[in-house]
Amino acid sequence: MSKKVVIVGGVAGGATALARLRRLDEDIQIVLFERGEYVSFANCGLPYYIGGTIENRDSLLVQTPQSIMERFNVDVRIKSEVTKIFKEDKKVLVKDLKNDKTYEEYYDYLILSTGSTPLKPPIPGINSPNIFSLWNIPDTDTIKSYVDEKSPKSAIVVGGGFIGLEMAENLHDLGLKVSIVEMLDQVMAPIDYEMAQIVHEHLKSKGVDLRLKDGVSKFEYSSEMTTITLQSGAEIKGDIVILSIGIRPNGELAKDAGLEVNQRGGIIVDKYLKTSDDFIYAIGDVIEVKDYVNNVQTMVPLAGPANKQGRIVANNILGSEEEYKGTQGTSIAKVFDLTVANTGTNEKTLNRLGKEYKKDYFIAIIHSNSNAGYYPGALPMTIKLIFDFDGKILGSQIVGYEGVDKRIDVIATAIRFGGKVSDLTELELAYAPPYSSAKDPVNMVGFAAENQLLGKVDIVLWKELEELDKENIIILDVREKEEINMGYIENSINIPLGQLRNRLGELDKNKSYILYCAVGLRGYIGTRILAQNGFIAKNLAGGFNTYKTMFCQNNKDDACGISSSGPKVFSDSGVQKVEKKTKRLEEIDAKVAETGEFFKLNACGLSCPGPIMQVSEKIKTIDEGDKLEVMSTDPGFINDIAAWCKNTGNILIRTEEGDKKFVALIEKGSKIKGQIGKSVPQVKDDKNIIVFSGNLDKAIASFIIANGARAMGKEVTMFFTFWGLNIIKKDSYIKTNKDFMGKMFGMMMPKNSRKLGLSKMNMAGMGPKMIRMVMKDKNISSLEELIEQGIKSGIKMVACQMSMDVMGVSKEELLDGIEIGGVATMLNAADDSNMSLFI
Repeated sequence: MSKKVVIVGGVAGGATALARLRRLDEDIQIVLFERGEYVSFANCGLPYYIGGTIENRDSLLVQTPQSIMERFNVDVRIKSEVTKIFKEDKKVLVKDLKNDKTYEEYYDYLILSTGSTPLKPPIPGINSPNIFSLWNIPDTDTIKSYVDEKSPKSAIVVGGGFIGLEMAENLHDLGLKVSIVEMLDQVMAPIDYEMAQIVHEHLKSKGVDLRLKDGVSKFEYSSEMTTITLQSGAEIKGDIVILSIGIRPNGELAKDAGLEVNQRGGIIVDKYLKTSDDFIYAIGDVIEVKDYVNNVQTMVPLAGPANKQGRIVANNILGSEEEYKGTQGTSIAKVFDLTVANTGTNEKTLNRLGKEYKKDYFIAIIHSNSNAGYYPGALPMTIKLIFDFDGKILGSQIVGYEGVDKRIDVIATAIRFGGKVSDLTELELAYAPPYSSAKDPVNMVGFAAENQLLGKVDIVLWKELEELDKENIIILDVREKEEINMGYIENSINIPLGQLRNRLGELDKNKSYILYCAVGLRGYIGTRILAQNGFIAKNLAGGFNTYKTMFCQNNKDDACGISSSGPKVFSDSGVQKVEKKTKRLEEIDAKVAETGEFFKLNACGLSCPGPIMQVSEKIKTIDEGDKLEVMSTDPGFINDIAAWCKNTGNILIRTEEGDKKFVALIEKGSKIKGQIGKSVPQVKDDKNIIVFSGNLDKAIASFIIANGARAMGKEVTMFFTFWGLNIIKKDSYIKTNKDFMGKMFGMMMPKNSRKLGLSKMNMAGMGPKMIRMVMKDKNISSLEELIEQGIKSGIKMVACQMSMDVMGVSKEELLDGIEIGGVATMLNAADDSNMSLFI
């Protein structure tokens, strides 16, 4: 009589075991019970169906119950829940959910593939009608129906794991304003913090409101909107909420049957995936597995391991003794434009196991291009490699734009075969300029790791910088001077690498040196030069690119310098490209394509007057006759750039619109297109703005006009009088000596710009809050940001001395850089202007 195998649960593990059993044995009886309606579906594709990337719902269904039965001659029973196991009798109790009947089914072997369930902690309000979890096809249908019917404008994703980030991206693609709430200090738990910081920066660049280190305290639902109160006390509102805060194994069935389970409820299995009962196997999310690298028990809910486990169990039931050797946790995810991947162990796990950096393991961090830097389309990736003192590879993480998948797979293969960093240096990988470099990024990270093992270089990690002995250690920047404009490390000195050998006499051998460049390559070369000349030198791992990601992305005015958006591209020698140049001059009109170089500026994500201000700054750095292609997402940019060119003597060659992008091609010069040879007349064209009002809306209008005029190269004077003085007060309280009337005015007037009311519809203070919220949602600079932009751009701001005396306002209360003047100052500015506005 043939064996009978009962499988509880389908999808990855259960369905794979079923197919393998039938392929190996045509006579074996196979019964699969599935509590839901769907036995085999692409659960990893669910977010992309909601977002519209996958258009056909049927594409998610890998196999239907009917197709499985027809192909494999098995018994598939959907809507059938196994509620109890009688292991002594080798039977299971089954509830037919469709007909509400209960019956018993015997087995010779039982496979438990019960999977896992999303966590839903007892937080007040968590059962609100617009709060969802995504785990299966019914969840997908529910969320998609809600989105299609309700047309939500905002979404909050609670949890920054794989599903949470994929849902954030897909809801963002649907046009929703997305917030992510994560209780930990980073998203994507499988990667380490410095790698997650790259993801954080990218999420913010996409307009995602990222809240880290802040959990949910409660949910409050009202009028189809949920307000989330965070543990910090902050509040966020969303039309739809997605919970993605983790999962728990569905191990209750095994536990109730007396099978061994761990503290989390995961089923304990041996190396053959057999439970504590000889006739019951378990696979997938529900089981505890061996960490392949660290040789400790863990739980790793991934589809790849579940499929392999299903195959192994089928083999073993039919007489094999095949071992499951462990899970190394190789995973990959798309996060907007980024690809995030990892394999093996991470540093957090090693530290949790009591292991220490430079005592038990080393780290190599490099930045490399996806393909040859001289070939179009090269995009950066960051690779972190963890290895032990013998060079054995323990784990790796890669974050980048292109080519991440094949690099992580190469390293994952090396780990599985017990590879060392020396093996990475020797790998002969496919090369052609569109696909890689002659020295592939995998080779390069192997070289960097091997140099440490051989004692050729000592590195310093970003997290070690704060512990440095600043008296005896000097930070040496070996980049070119032009690169310093892109940012720098505070208190560092600059000697470009090409000058280092000739300037060794400027350095003190009694000091130690930490060198850095853009990505670490030139820093390594400089470190070797110093070491061979008797200096103590170390290289900053990952260079300034890693430093900036760790310390500068949340700071606006610090020593990190200028922070530009978008991926940074490097030449194959490791030099960060200050400008992204191309020879696509065929796109430029023939009459202006004969001379000059071509530059690109990405001003996407900025609202008026942001793009124009960036153009104004950029145009100063290029030569007359050079071309500048500017890309913006501001719909008003096309009209603005035309006016800007006309007023500044630059030439607008062409404008284009498409794919939510607005592109202008301009040429730096003093002639207007179509009027070659005609000089631009010089006239008085300064702008004078008298700001009398202290209303928020009028203050915003004043600074938008002023910043726009300044961006066009105009000299602008803003004269603040009476109530307008409140706009330019400092945020912080300044203690001053005032007379009685001064104190009275101080009590009655707004403390600073953040306390200003509206001229209309103030609504007891609700109006200003509403307009600020709308401006934030529309990515429009706040009043405070507009003021800061004005100060930086050189707008002359003058406070009326007479008004200050009357209103009891002291100079100490005003923003730094504000001048004090009177009516003569205002009139003098008016004489030099062709426009005076009284607001």
